[in-house]
Amino acid sequence: MGNTKKRIIALLVATTMSATAITGCGKINNEATLMTVGEDKVTMGVANFFARYQQAMAEAQYGSYMGEDMWKSEVSKSETMEESMKKRILESLKTLYVLEDHMKEYKVELTAEEKQKIDKTAEEFLKANQDGAKEVISADEETVKRVLELLTIEDKMRKTLVADVDKNVSDKEAAQKSMQYVFFTFTNTAEDGTTTTIDESAKKALKEKATKFQEGAKSQADFAVYAKANGYEATTKTFDGEDAAPSEELIKVVDKLKAGEMTGVVETPSGYYVAKVTSLLDRAATDEEKQMIVAERENKKYEEVVNKLVKESKIDINKKEWKKISFAKQRITLKAVEQPQEQKNQK
Repeated sequence: MGNTKKRIIALLVATTMSATAITGCGKINNEATLMTVGEDKVTMGVANFFARYQQAMAEAQYGSYMGEDMWKSEVSKSETMEESMKKRILESLKTLYVLEDHMKEYKVELTAEEKQKIDKTAEEFLKANQDGAKEVISADEETVKRVLELLTIEDKMRKTLVADVDKNVSDKEAAQKSMQYVFFTFTNTAEDGTTTTIDESAKKALKEKATKFQEGAKSQADFAVYAKANGYEATTKTFDGEDAAPSEELIKVVDKLKAGEMTGVVETPSGYYVAKVTSLLDRAATDEEKQMIVAERENKKYEEVVNKLVKESKIDINKKEWKKISFAKQRITLKAVEQPQEQKNQK
């Protein structure tokens, strides 16, 4: 689950949230079995709470511009947004229970402190929410604790599974260069926001402007200062040879240059670029790229192990029960709750 940490954080600060049902639908039988993973039973209560919380976060993120029909919108020719998200949630539930089943062999266990934190978080979450909303999202004490427990185990298992991943990345492997560029666009934007593409005659005149700028900038020590003095805005960009932004054509050219060298006028489908390479090793960007490379290695290792464990597990799903959870029919919102000042000061 790629968003594991974010989801754990969201749940652990749930005391600042309040869930509110928007419309009603059929009642969920919290004791019904949605899925068996090995010898474990996944109840509909756990599944509903786990699903509804993610639904609420998605609605908070996308609802304002996707509107009331967001869950019915198609993400592919054969799948709605609701179907797509429910599919991912079901896979996440499988993973949570499979990881719990294997925690002993990886010597993972919950500490007394972690259990106390789970109890406290569940207690405060339930206090912050009204009974009607809690019923809709199956948020009783046992269920909330159970989901928090599963997520905490998953987080600890992930750290254990990726502990031996090589975290050494050389500058050469992660090297990020830096450039400054000025863009001469083929697009005109009117006051009302509408855009049009300039004609061939205007493109020819624009290229003459870009060429004049490039010739003048060649003899200047500071590309950005020269650009500003001539009415242009220079953009700074870190890059490597695999980048596609701001333009594949530009990246192909600048990637061959040394520090301090400048391009000619580079033509692209959207306009002309003039750029100067300012560094062959941007330290901050390179260090950030190293972190991304390590994260990719960790994700790959984690997914490989998890996929293997899930594949080896005996899992049965009650699809009829799973269909009873409908995001389109039961909308959920998250509402911030003001914290006492002493809690704010503790953060």
